[in-house]
Amino acid sequence: MFRILSKNMLSAAVCEMEVEAGRVARAALPGQFLIVRAGPEGERVPLTISDCDADRGTVTIVTQKVGASTTDIVAMEAGDCFEDVVGPLGLPSEFVKSTPEELRDERYVFIAGGVGAAPVYPQVKWLADRGVSVDVIVAARTADLLIYTEKLAMPGVSVHVCTDDGSRGFKGVGTAMLEKLVADGARFTRAVAIGPMIMMKFTALCCRKLDLPVTVSLNTLMVDGTGMCGACRVTVGGKTRFACVEGPEFDGWEVDFDEAMNRQGQYREEERAAMENHVCKIGRG
Repeated sequence: MFRILSKNMLSAAVCEMEVEAGRVARAALPGQFLIVRAGPEGERVPLTISDCDADRGTVTIVTQKVGASTTDIVAMEAGDCFEDVVGPLGLPSEFVKSTPEELRDERYVFIAGGVGAAPVYPQVKWLADRGVSVDVIVAARTADLLIYTEKLAMPGVSVHVCTDDGSRGFKGVGTAMLEKLVADGARFTRAVAIGPMIMMKFTALCCRKLDLPVTVSLNTLMVDGTGMCGACRVTVGGKTRFACVEGPEFDGWEVDFDEAMNRQGQYREEERAAMENHVCKIGRG
């Protein structure tokens, strides 16, 4: 049984859950994800691992309510159990292979858009624990949509908050904050962008202009998590790749974002119909 130990609503549509999953917690590395099913008839939902505690045997997931299946997940409460929690899946972040000497020469900047702050957290934590200098840009449309700003403010990490409407922090998008930091003298060796597809596209374009290598996470393309359904196909550097088995992280300069966004929207009508006819039968929702 994969029991939910705690649930915390981070915003009106985003919840954080700590779940018992000992094997996943002991094996997970930054950048990987898992698959959950809320009930016996539930859809497989891929979610990035936001944190894990090997000693307690728990993983933390963050879910945004955007469709029928994620609505079911958000409806669950502490004490409820997931039907399945499978993982860790996907490849870990490239930097986990680096030696301490290699990491010492790096200066990372993370650009997190909306719920992207949750999968950014374990990567930042892993680097900060090893003494790597890290800047994190946390961006959202409005202040009430910001998450994880306090959790990310750990020793050795500089957090820069920005909102489109200026309701908190810097007024503007994450790329504007990145350009400002560079103009003010910040020197970064590598960027990581996680968030909505359109945000990652423009972050990759910005990083190309700044001659800054950037890694993006294409977890929003994934469906079954095994590569068999083909929904996560994406062109990277002119070659077809599968985000769930060859990613989810790829070189942002090489990703065909227009193709990825077209693929992401191909089932929009079906998703809308499923939500309109949805009756929650999971948890206590």
